[in-house]
Amino acid sequence: MTDAPSGTFEVEISRYFDASPALVYRAFTDPEQLAQWFGPLVFTVPLDTVSIDARPGGHWRMTMVGKDDPSWRAPLDTTLTEVVENQLLVGYELAQGVPGIADGTKLTMSIEFIPEGDGTRLELRQGPLPEETREMSAVGWGQSFHKLDALLATPEKYRNNPADYEGDNS
Repeated sequence: MTDAPSGTFEVEISRYFDASPALVYRAFTDPEQLAQWFGPLVFTVPLDTVSIDARPGGHWRMTMVGKDDPSWRAPLDTTLTEVVENQLLVGYELAQGVPGIADGTKLTMSIEFIPEGDGTRLELRQGPLPEETREMSAVGWGQSFHKLDALLATPEKYRNNPADYEGDNS
């Protein structure tokens, strides 16, 4: 976590994934995969809320929906400013209705996919976020990445479209 305006912090996470940068990057840019792993365990991300246009000027959008209370919705709408396939996603979101953050505050996010051995070192930076969300941010990203680990360990033919393999006993 780095310095940020008073009362805020910046998330900094370094995480190793046992998969190639191309596979990890795809999990961030393929709507079907993103819907399977993004968000803390108490949320789902309905596929019909995910829209990704992975190019500068494009977007990374989705809505997290509370499992216990579907009326609790957290939309994310990131404008991408820099995209390097299999290497980098950079963007920003203008805060709207985020507790502890003035509407219009620019929240930035940077995700680097760095080859390391046979896998990928993911470097994530996000903020500024309200200090009171520090623990929630760490838990949320940790749970998301736990789900991403499981997805990446799943044979590729089973990662998308569960209907494609219903009844497949192989």
